[in-house]
Amino acid sequence: MPIEILNAWLHTLNLIAKLFINSLYGRFGMLDSFPNIKIINRNELDDFINEYIDDGIKTVDLGNKVKVIYRTHQSEVNIMIDGLKETYNVSIAIANAITSNARIHMSQFKTNSNFNLYYSDTDSIYIDSPLPKELVNSKILGKMKLEHVINKAIFLAPKLYCLLTDEGKIVYKVKGLSHDIELSINDFENLLYKDSFLEKFNLNEAKFQWRTHQSS
Repeated sequence: MPIEILNAWLHTLNLIAKLFINSLYGRFGMLDSFPNIKIINRNELDDFINEYIDDGIKTVDLGNKVKVIYRTHQSEVNIMIDGLKETYNVSIAIANAITSNARIHMSQFKTNSNFNLYYSDTDSIYIDSPLPKELVNSKILGKMKLEHVINKAIFLAPKLYCLLTDEGKIVYKVKGLSHDIELSINDFENLLYKDSFLEKFNLNEAKFQWRTHQSS
């Protein structure tokens, strides 16, 4: 097997394994209450709303049809009464146990006096010195992996930061923002000023534009 195909295959297996590990506990902690969804004729909408007037209703225009998203009080009662049948494989206890153990595991890095901790997320840390070798191994589950050596970093909030690596690469994360919208380290530096904010526009795949506003 050519090395390129082998690497792609291994990368795919690694991605699948990572998705299973990272997503499964979220599934256990999912809200055990799903909305009802129906697609009806537009001329039936008024009668439908009158029937479910006491329930939350959202609509999506589909031309001659309307997608209706709603929750009924009776369906909530059914879930509470017949929970064993309608739990959707949700277990808050399992999700809570997983996240609690993760916090316990990460506490060894947050309380370590051998280095300064600048930022920490669910399973990552940004510190100013190397970790002991026994804690680092990219091939063993539960060990840490060195991802970047950083020359400059700006941490603004949880899941909101920008890194400049020793290779000159810009790495940033903004929760909820697509990486199709490019940001620079200067954008993050501008946000360090009080009362400043950043706007990005993406109109029908047009060129991205941005403005920063700062108090004088």
